[in-house]
Amino acid sequence: MSLAERNLEPADVTQEAEGRWRELLQPDALVATVTLCLGVALFAFNEFFVSTALPTAVAEFGGAALLSWAFTLYLVFAIVGGALAANLKARFGARSTLIAAALVFVTGTVIATAASGMPEVLAGRLLQGLGEGVIAAVCYALIPELFPPRLVPKVFGAEAIVWATAAFAGPLISGLLTEYWSWRAAFFVNVPAAAIFIALVVAIVPKPQQGGSAAGSIPLLRIIAFGFGILLISLSNTAGSVYATTALLVAALAIFVSTIKLDRRSPDAILPFNAFAIGRPLGTGLWVVLLMPLAQASGSVYLVYALQRLWGFGPTAAGFSSALMAMSWSATAILVASLRSHDFRVQLIWTGPLLLWLGLIGLTLAVGTGEHRLVFIGQIAIGTGFGVSWGTLSQLLMDVSSIDERDRTSTLLPTLQSAGYAIGAAVFGVTANARGFDEGAGDRVMSAALFGVFALGCVVAAAALFFGIRTLRLMRRRERAL
Repeated sequence: MSLAERNLEPADVTQEAEGRWRELLQPDALVATVTLCLGVALFAFNEFFVSTALPTAVAEFGGAALLSWAFTLYLVFAIVGGALAANLKARFGARSTLIAAALVFVTGTVIATAASGMPEVLAGRLLQGLGEGVIAAVCYALIPELFPPRLVPKVFGAEAIVWATAAFAGPLISGLLTEYWSWRAAFFVNVPAAAIFIALVVAIVPKPQQGGSAAGSIPLLRIIAFGFGILLISLSNTAGSVYATTALLVAALAIFVSTIKLDRRSPDAILPFNAFAIGRPLGTGLWVVLLMPLAQASGSVYLVYALQRLWGFGPTAAGFSSALMAMSWSATAILVASLRSHDFRVQLIWTGPLLLWLGLIGLTLAVGTGEHRLVFIGQIAIGTGFGVSWGTLSQLLMDVSSIDERDRTSTLLPTLQSAGYAIGAAVFGVTANARGFDEGAGDRVMSAALFGVFALGCVVAAAALFFGIRTLRLMRRRERAL
């Protein structure tokens, strides 16, 4: 009997709603918590390790023109892996899927570590992305399977701690390894971490029961279409003109819309049936999951550059703004996870997009007025917005999904988050370039371009707020109907 099943036996309903942090430290929960957090850590630390070490690898191989592809291929195949995850889990079981994905990730890491040129690095990054996309998605799907509902917020809080640790320690560790040893060491450190992850998976993830429901065929054409759409979005960042970028984005949008319509009619769907339906809490909640990181991408792409260019901050001081956002995200996530009332946590969901919107208004005003202190206030508000809503919203979307579709919903969450950042980077790139963003532009033109970027981010955040409020209204209507 799993930990979730033992804790869901008829007992004290009040206790079921409360949960305690110390329960995650009990022997039967601790290993499961560490396993899922390590799966997140592989993704988080790898992102920070590679972003710090790659420039040195590029300098060694002389492949500067291929630098962006190292990130593009990783992102595209991470999203493809996430799209595959639910089907692979249904077909082979979570245990076998995670082990296989970890081995793919390790293979990619070894190829990149031993590379003698940029083509091998790119091949390694492709495999890393594919493996990590599956791992992150399946780890999300395992949360409601391995833990009772009362502990799910605590698990999301623990994962927030992992992200904050990665944001701080990742660049530091990778920088030290790269500077005093080799960029290859920064890549290779993922191998022992993956080995530990595989051992923990073997220890805690149960083998699939015989006689379970048969999985459908793998929808390769739709997965390829989704991946191609993301590739077009990534390519739009390197297009030579605003018109070419816009054309690529429009083509990607057309692919997504047609593929989603086709997916809804398929018996082997990738997405849950009500995905993005504005009349269902699952659909509107998924819009929030997409739009919040899309809006925040305006800051993640351009804020550090703005601090250095417009206000003369050094790299470390400018990077502190990102660390400030990560700290506020994690601190708030821990506080919210400690609240004993699940209903109260749900009622706070709409405040997440609200704080994101207010934070982006702060960034817009900072650029418009030249007051850099608004940047740090805005970053705190943005991080707090994610911390107050992200874990609870993720749990809510899992809860409103049917049992048959819960895996599809769970695996979609990290995939949709990555897609939001990718789309946001492209959209804000078009906005900045259209307003004259260029390395040689003057400060006035640069300010105008960044003002447009953050102002558009405010519009996207306002849309996320609309869907957040609508999600709660639809939930109340759903509860009255039950």
